[in-house]
Amino acid sequence: MANYCYLTFPTTYFVLRAEVVLQETNLSFKLLPVPRSISSSCGTALRCSCADLDAIKNALQKAAVEIEGCFELAEKERPNRPVNRRKKMES
Repeated sequence: MANYCYLTFPTTYFVLRAEVVLQETNLSFKLLPVPRSISSSCGTALRCSCADLDAIKNALQKAAVEIEGCFELAEKERPNRPVNRRKKMES
């Protein structure tokens, strides 16, 4: 299992602001729907490596991006899925 850290934000504005700020860095992250184990409400979370968490939080703090919560979740590793290639059907 892999551990990932998730950041949640009080508003969509801060999610989008976080994306802009972090795109200017070399830090790896992904925006995803908030996992149900964190909250049953809809919303967007930022997923990152827990090793990058402090650097990401520092970058967001410098840019005045408000963070609502920080969570660490263990997730099952998913094997690479094969590309679904459609075979051309012969007439």
